[in-house]
Amino acid sequence: GDALPLQRFPPSSKQPVPVSCPAACQPHRLPARPLLRPAKVCQAGDAYTREKFKPQPTRDLEKEKRRLQNILATGKDEVEDKVEQVFVRKKEEEIAEPDRFEALINEIQERREFLAEMEALGQGKKYQGIILTEISQKLHEMEIIDKKRSEEMRNIMTKAFPVGNKSNLQD
Repeated sequence: GDALPLQRFPPSSKQPVPVSCPAACQPHRLPARPLLRPAKVCQAGDAYTREKFKPQPTRDLEKEKRRLQNILATGKDEVEDKVEQVFVRKKEEEIAEPDRFEALINEIQERREFLAEMEALGQGKKYQGIILTEISQKLHEMEIIDKKRSEEMRNIMTKAFPVGNKSNLQD
């Protein structure tokens, strides 16, 4: 890769002057110490020793789940007073019930439409048992919600209009 050495042709009367070769022409010298270490030296050091497993204290997964749910629901990492949480949960449940009833109606309608589509494609027998079972479960859930609502309405009505004597009702 280096340039060739320049050779001058001396005049015939003079002796040729020896031209020295650059460092690339000379044979390489080996270093006094080898660059690679022998395997015994490597194994004697800490290169091949493994760290012992040190188990960390386990996390409370349920607590972690609640914390992450709280972050996703409220966007806050801090746990508020339990009284406020219970109050908020009760409000959410009261608000969620009417929506749940309507959601159940929508789910039943979707399943009926799916079953009709499958029957049109000739696959109705395959899905009929599954879909009818799901519809039955949704109807049962709707009945439970309806019973809760009617019981709450009775309680509200009895508080609003207390009934005095049963004999007054028979007259």
